[in-house]
Amino acid sequence: MDFQAARKAMVDSQLRPNKLTSERMESALREIPREKFLPKSLREVAYVDEDLPLGNDRFLMEPMVFCRMIGLADVQDTDMVLDVGCGVGYSSAVLGLMANTIIALESDEELAKTATETLADLEIGNVAVVEGGLPAGLPKQGPFDVIMLNGATEVEPTQLLEQLADGGRLVCVLADENTREASIYRKISGKISLTRAFDAQIPLLPGFEMTKSFVF
Repeated sequence: MDFQAARKAMVDSQLRPNKLTSERMESALREIPREKFLPKSLREVAYVDEDLPLGNDRFLMEPMVFCRMIGLADVQDTDMVLDVGCGVGYSSAVLGLMANTIIALESDEELAKTATETLADLEIGNVAVVEGGLPAGLPKQGPFDVIMLNGATEVEPTQLLEQLADGGRLVCVLADENTREASIYRKISGKISLTRAFDAQIPLLPGFEMTKSFVF
């Protein structure tokens, strides 16, 4: 399969017609080989616009939602980014070409290992993969200019919001019984605001489920 042609088609046919407006993001998406982050069994579908299953309730986010969420975050080349639930590391690789420093947080040992190895193979040196629980983030490493959640959440990511720098942005997909919406939290002068941006039907990120209450 011609992966370079498939990557070009993803950008030109899927993403540019759907609000891909950043030249820096487009350059990163054209450069990073998405297929190299996937097991061999999934490489031929690396560039379809669907969530790809990675096992253990984890997935690689569909390109269009991923692209629009990064656009929502307005990532700058000076930013320090916390990539929560980085999975196999593709999101961190793309962000690594757009921002200054990426801390890639992953709770699954095997996924973290895959991400570390692939990022090293591609010589992306400004991304550090850290294994740990996702909802708690990495308060000792912050504050962060951008925090990205690679999946939907049924709860407000309170602990992560506390790790935003002033002027920082947290992007996630907020989920309830009826809707899932890509949203952005902004921290300005110590206060948090929330804007819901667009529908995004992606799976929940493990650890961000609402606690089920017992009913008699």
